[in-house]
Amino acid sequence: MHIAAPIFLLMSFAMASSFSAAAQPVALYAAGSLRAPLTDISKAFAAENGTTVETKFGPSGTLKDEIAGGAPAGVFASANMEHPQALQAAGKSGPVTRFARNALCALVRSGLSVDSANLLDRMLDPTVKLGTSTPKADPSGDYAFDVFGKAEKLRPGARAILAQKALQLTGSATSMQPPRGRAVYGWHVAEGRADIFLAYCTAAREAKQQNPDQQIVALPDNLAVAADYGLTVINGAPPAAAQLAAYILSPAGQRVLASYGFGAAK
Repeated sequence: MHIAAPIFLLMSFAMASSFSAAAQPVALYAAGSLRAPLTDISKAFAAENGTTVETKFGPSGTLKDEIAGGAPAGVFASANMEHPQALQAAGKSGPVTRFARNALCALVRSGLSVDSANLLDRMLDPTVKLGTSTPKADPSGDYAFDVFGKAEKLRPGARAILAQKALQLTGSATSMQPPRGRAVYGWHVAEGRADIFLAYCTAAREAKQQNPDQQIVALPDNLAVAADYGLTVINGAPPAAAQLAAYILSPAGQRVLASYGFGAAK
């Protein structure tokens, strides 16, 4: 995907709006996996620009539906490209720009022998509880089911088995919520609801920081799934929205994302 033009448009609009942004707050709707880095970025942006950023984090698909229904978002930062592109196609937002990259890892409970070579065997094991997020509502769930599709090419019938046994523990309106301050994936594994949880590598890293006994296992190349994160400014948003989007794409914003384990946009 060629992303230079959308970035140029965002930067140009942000500079053109710099004198009219005033102190009108901007609402940032963002994927839950971005909570830590975008909280830091929002604070830095506010300190530099004098503009308050009101954040709302959650499953990207759910946020996309809220924005499509008229929620007052200024910037939408999604864990995939499809949700912001849907808003653009519906005339709800401007260009979509990739601003970060992630990947899926396996978060594994203590005591379960798992490595990249035997990961598929362990996921297919009927005694092993496999956790995912909820497809459509949360891109993490969609990416997990993409892994199942790759597994099908290696083991015919694997996709159906994995889809049937997958416990969709996060990402929906009815999902259990962890205690304040606890990483949701690590919490589910620690509580025994999943033995293996397919989650973003950045989220797995956060989970392991809170639960050092848990393991992070890289998916083998033939199962690996990458995640491109898309950013868009909602039509009718205050000028500061474009400035915030440009700040996320700036070297300062990208450094913060990298510090949390996200890959570069380019």
